[in-house]
Amino acid sequence: MKILVAVDGSASTKRALAYLAAHDEWLGTHQRYSLLHVVPAVPPRAAAVIEKATLAGYYADESEKVFKPLRTFFVKQGLDAEYISKVGHAADVITAVATKLKPDLLMMGTHGHGALGNLVLGSVSTKVLAKSTLPVLLIR
Repeated sequence: MKILVAVDGSASTKRALAYLAAHDEWLGTHQRYSLLHVVPAVPPRAAAVIEKATLAGYYADESEKVFKPLRTFFVKQGLDAEYISKVGHAADVITAVATKLKPDLLMMGTHGHGALGNLVLGSVSTKVLAKSTLPVLLIR
């Protein structure tokens, strides 16, 4: 089974990993894991005045901050994972990567802002659910 896990380094990511660790059916060498982190793009005006190598380094550093503890988690579990870093709007990128990779399951944590928070802030998980044709497991 191929599992794509969208991660952002927040408490919701930690809950998703705790869920993985607590359920043997999701955690094991018979699963293939891809972890996806989406870094929000620097606004175009700012990006225009930043050297491309500096900007690429910034994006890589932001993803590595999220991936470092995840690498530790997967090593402790004795598992391999693919780490994917992308830049853009999280919901759009998550659904695009999921469409390309065609995992059996897309797993992600949700921040649980509630109906009012989603109305004001929007919700990555709600947008992913609306756009995805794949099974999505949300961990709250």
